[in-house]
This record gives sequence, C-alpha cells and structure tokens, in this order.
Amino acid sequence: MINSADVRRIALALPETVEKVAWEMPTFRVAGKMFVTVPDDETSFAVRCPIHERQELIAAEPEKFWVPPHEAGSHWVRVRLSALEDLDELRDILVDSWKQAAPTRLLDASPGND
Repeated sequence: MINSADVRRIALALPETVEKVAWEMPTFRVAGKMFVTVPDDETSFAVRCPIHERQELIAAEPEKFWVPPHEAGSHWVRVRLSALEDLDELRDILVDSWKQAAPTRLLDASPGND
C-alpha cells in the first residue's frame, strides 16, 4: 500500500525540493514555494491544483480527490493515499504539483521534459 513515506521519497527526489515542517506537518517546497503537504493522519496529502481542474477531478473520482471546507477557496486538492492505483500515479500527481510551484529555470530540466 502507498503511504506517506512514498510521498516523501518521491517529493524529495524532485529537483531542488526541501522538506520543512509547517503547521506541525511535513511540507515540501521548491524555491520556497510549497507544493505538497502531508496532514497529521498521513492517510492523504494535498497538492496544488487549479480550481477549475480540481472540480473536474473531484467529480470524476470523489473517492480519490476532495477538498476540506476550510480549503474551498484555495488552489489545493487532497488525495487519499489508499485510492491511488500505483506509485506511477503518485509520482505524476506530485510532479504536476511541483511544476506549478517550480521557477521557470527548473522547468526545462523537470521530470518528463528530458
């Protein structure tokens, strides 16, 4: 089963990613911008996601994606670890969020652009 250790390992493998504790939970950042958080219960993680895409994700796979009420106006979506198909899907989600936070100078060398 995919767990928070997999999130940490994959996130930290992305260029210039650092882990920083904020709000008493691990967060992962590139160039100072957060792109992943892992809440206390470690059953899910949150990633950057444009609001219009977020609604589509939730409508298509509500068992996998959701937004807590206090994050409704944000550009973040939660992902249930138990609903992920495999590590490739986890990596794709993390890379997509990383690309939204990464500075332009890193995007040419980003995963999937080789």
